[in-house]
Amino acid sequence: MAPALIEPIQPIALPISSKILSFQDAPRPTYAQATKRVEYEPGRTAVESLEFYEHEDLRPSFPNLHWEALEELPYHDKGLQGDPRFRNLLASATDVFDYNPKIGTEIHGVNLAKLTNAQKDDLARLISIRGVVFFRSQSELDIEAQRDLGAYFGKLHKHATTAIPKRSGLEDVHVVYTDGTSKDQRAVFAPTFLWHSDVGTLSAIIAKSANKDGPPRGGGGDTLWASQYAAYDLLSPSMQKYLEGLTALHSAHMQADGSIAAGRPVRRDPIVSEHPLIRTHPVTGWKSLFFNPGFVTNIVGVPKAESNAIIGYLNEIISTTQEIHVRFQWQKNDVAFWDNRVCNHSASYGFAPHRRHAVRVANHAERPVFDPAGKSQEEELNARFGLLQVDKDGARQSNYND
Repeated sequence: MAPALIEPIQPIALPISSKILSFQDAPRPTYAQATKRVEYEPGRTAVESLEFYEHEDLRPSFPNLHWEALEELPYHDKGLQGDPRFRNLLASATDVFDYNPKIGTEIHGVNLAKLTNAQKDDLARLISIRGVVFFRSQSELDIEAQRDLGAYFGKLHKHATTAIPKRSGLEDVHVVYTDGTSKDQRAVFAPTFLWHSDVGTLSAIIAKSANKDGPPRGGGGDTLWASQYAAYDLLSPSMQKYLEGLTALHSAHMQADGSIAAGRPVRRDPIVSEHPLIRTHPVTGWKSLFFNPGFVTNIVGVPKAESNAIIGYLNEIISTTQEIHVRFQWQKNDVAFWDNRVCNHSASYGFAPHRRHAVRVANHAERPVFDPAGKSQEEELNARFGLLQVDKDGARQSNYND
């Protein structure tokens, strides 16, 4: 897995009988107030105390449990029931905007703890289209409400190796936690390796993560997502056709070995799964790359040198193509929903010594399949909006676009 990861000020309503102060009534500022200046230290954000923590029960634990192998279950994507215009979800919204054309949408004014089923269906549809959807300041979405919301979309997943909360009965919650006492792991992983989709060895997973604390603004710890719809659309037609006929091996053994080396239990035996390298999304019908840098070990049916070249090329596409990325700066009680079927994500380092704490639930979805009748996201949207189709001839002469 990737490295382990403000309350709004409420207005005070004055009683009707409250006196309206005149200029003469207004208190004069003290000398300290009048001379107050903004203090700023470049590259340094104040560190919050770790002594008392309101979410102590959601801190990580690694109980020695063992779970049976997962079974494939029937799955119906709730997004198929969603309104194409998202009118239910957006009925109470005060703002909605995309981060960029390829991936990432933020919605304001919607209380996730009080969604109707119709709103949940719209949300599922929006996630399948935009890849990741963000909501700010969801203070009413406690862990029970988060689990209930996740379970609406499908059976909740229990992770084989990562942390679960200290509080019992939350075995289907994945904990992301790092603070000032945690080891710095920047030297352990190559940046391209940190990009991943959760539990890629299984059938596809849809995840919902709620940030509980920090880092404060400017303290780092952002999460980045990459669209695998857009990654597929970056490929030439010939490369698309070639990869559509290939499958890849996704292995959970490295993750299990890492847990054992750290003295932690492995709660489910690791497996190796074979999945198509290009898949088709059941809601959108769009083709996407289905490649997981942290888990894919081999491309099936080709020489090892060719397999390594494909893996290296796809790693570069995912990790270095900025227009397919969205970057989110977490604040307290923010929530992100993303579709692991069409997204990779990566945490970012550099947030020490701040605490970074999130709790995540994820539900099982369908086994990845490739449908030759699937479409390109980019080509479909360009046609809908009257835009020119992209010229993929890299041999053309062009000036650099700064």
